[in-house]
Amino acid sequence: MERIVCPACRGRLALQGAAEGGRVVRGTLTCAGCGAAWPVEEGLPRLYREADVRGNDKLLRYFYDGLPSLHDAAVRLLLPLFQSGTERALRDTYMRRLDLGSLQPREDGRPVRILEVGIGTGANLPLLQRELPRGLDVEIWGLDLSRGMLGQCEKRLRKRPDPRVRLLLGDAHALPFADGTFDRVFHVGALNSYRDPRRALAEMARVAVPGSPIVVVDEQLDRSQPQNLYHRATFRLVTFYDPDPHCPVELLPAGAEEVREEQVNRMFYCLSFRMPEPARKNAAPQAT
Repeated sequence: MERIVCPACRGRLALQGAAEGGRVVRGTLTCAGCGAAWPVEEGLPRLYREADVRGNDKLLRYFYDGLPSLHDAAVRLLLPLFQSGTERALRDTYMRRLDLGSLQPREDGRPVRILEVGIGTGANLPLLQRELPRGLDVEIWGLDLSRGMLGQCEKRLRKRPDPRVRLLLGDAHALPFADGTFDRVFHVGALNSYRDPRRALAEMARVAVPGSPIVVVDEQLDRSQPQNLYHRATFRLVTFYDPDPHCPVELLPAGAEEVREEQVNRMFYCLSFRMPEPARKNAAPQAT
């Protein structure tokens, strides 16, 4: 619980309720700074204000909450038809960018921490488990705005428990973590739909340890190859919420380095970058 901070002011949170094994089970998280109260609903901290959820964020949450059990099947079956590629090839690409195999125990003794912004049903958890070095002390944090999608993720974890995984309800535009908390940060498949992608990218950069990879994947039509009417129509179908879906290099935080943009397949880009220490000299101390 000590890794979570108030998303409104980043103040320390105190639990009025119960926790088990370092996880909040029930009660309320109250901010010592601004006094905001954040409820714990069915074991999940709810760290966002409903009034802040608007536009595409609210629209797409209706879809995700409405039919969450169909999401993974739709991705697995439909994406190859739309993009002339496979789901596995796409996932393997961004896993390589995360460079999980190079992670080592930290000198300060705290666990290595990984954050997936928009974890959804947890489809990336098996890949993280596959790629992480054996025996490494790791915490895997997953944040999502959809209760329905997190419910599917919880079902996945009941079938294959992983005590390293921690889930919470939150908004990508105001991540409830201190600066420099995570050794890896990644996001797949929703940035183009966010109400403020620039702010979401800045938040991912803020909570990442300086120098660590930040990886983002979303839709972009590959303009390097011919696109027939079918390709253009299906692309517009899946990106109806965005008039210009593209890799938002221009929205990266000032000072971003090692920026790499790659068209993974016909419909998806993979963007990675790092924030160096000099660009973050005014950041708050890293979480412990």
